[in-house]
Amino acid sequence: MTSIRLHAQQLFDGQQTLDNQVLTIVDGKITAIDTDISNVDAVAEGLVVPGFIDLQVNGGGGVLFNDSPSLDKLKTIITAHAKFGTTGMLPTLITDKVEVMQRAADAMSEAIAQKVPGILGVHFEGPHLSVAKKGTHAEEYIRPISDEEWAVLERKDIGQILVTLAPETVAPEDITRMVSLGIKVCLGHTNANYQTAQAAVDAGADGFTHLYNAMSPLQGREPGVTGCALLNDKTSCGIIIDGHHVDYTSAKLALKAKPKGKMFLVTDAMSTIGTDQTEFSFFDRTVYLRDGRLTSTTGELAGAALEMITAVNNSHQGLDISFEEAVRMASKYPANYINQTGLRGELKVGQAADFVVLDQAHDVLSTWIAGKPVYMT
Repeated sequence: MTSIRLHAQQLFDGQQTLDNQVLTIVDGKITAIDTDISNVDAVAEGLVVPGFIDLQVNGGGGVLFNDSPSLDKLKTIITAHAKFGTTGMLPTLITDKVEVMQRAADAMSEAIAQKVPGILGVHFEGPHLSVAKKGTHAEEYIRPISDEEWAVLERKDIGQILVTLAPETVAPEDITRMVSLGIKVCLGHTNANYQTAQAAVDAGADGFTHLYNAMSPLQGREPGVTGCALLNDKTSCGIIIDGHHVDYTSAKLALKAKPKGKMFLVTDAMSTIGTDQTEFSFFDRTVYLRDGRLTSTTGELAGAALEMITAVNNSHQGLDISFEEAVRMASKYPANYINQTGLRGELKVGQAADFVVLDQAHDVLSTWIAGKPVYMT
């Protein structure tokens, strides 16, 4: 049994901010919170907030998950993002050959078995998408679902599975089958009309991937997938707040339309995170980083050069919301979406001791997973 008492000079527990709180952490979980600062093992000199949970991470540390779906590369990705406050993630595999999906699942199984800190499951973004809204996904690998994909999706050793699909390419009964397996189904990279999107929601899909991007827009005579996302109160939306993917006014409108707790931040991060990389190969193209924006040689946005702490600060400053609410959008709300309510996403007794220590400028001083520091400045 490992135990530590940590004095947090300031603690935002997910609901309120308190001074001089002491967390007792036993075997990675918070077992008590008190105010006796006379007997502590360590002091967090700053603001302690719940660790960030990113449900869409394509890469980091110079690695793209698609290029190298292995245990070592997963560790590289989580290490890169830990510098920016991420304590939990779903490494994301975009549309690729089924053999790559299988290798990714095998790597995830190893990570889960070895309890690699921060790895919660996997996000398969594709391959069952709309060619019309493929974005940077490789058209040659977009395909209908088959027994080979089902064999991957039915695995029980790879943590929480999230699938992004286009409802015009996947039958409602297949969506229901995924949900029955415990899979979270998000609609994305789709040109469906409102009726088709709503049928998918009725079948069990309860999320939307990178709201506004790569989905049919809201129009006066056709609500599209975007309208479906904004109208359905029980669904959640991931959103990329980097100043490039979504106009801040559009993001404010979405926040106004959705119930509190149903919008969460994602990075859609690529390999550049934590590196000085300014370009990289991506399938048969090259992606360039210019002025904080990743663009493919074929013209479209290709993921994001975004870290979670930057997404939080952008949201606070650009969306006219409190810093605390921006933190919830990066911690509590994504945790709730992947059925981690009461397990992580807040700093309360019984929850994982996953947290970030921030300075006065809201930059990351240290990141802790299961009560152990994984990054310190």
